[in-house]
Amino acid sequence: LTAAHKTWAFNTRVRVTNPDNGKSVIVRINDRGPYIDGRCIDLSRAAFRAIASLDQGHVDVRYEVLK
Repeated sequence: LTAAHKTWAFNTRVRVTNPDNGKSVIVRINDRGPYIDGRCIDLSRAAFRAIASLDQGHVDVRYEVLK
């Protein structure tokens, strides 16, 4: 599962948690973005689906860099 971040090194592993339901996923940074003000990480559809319904489109998350 993958995600985008503006500055973290490619292949950095990050645990992303949806605080509303407690679901989390570990993703690997493999792209740059997001380019929307106020957003810091952009999950692939599969990674997002693991923590929230795709219908939501955007959720606030917590994240922890694992290395």
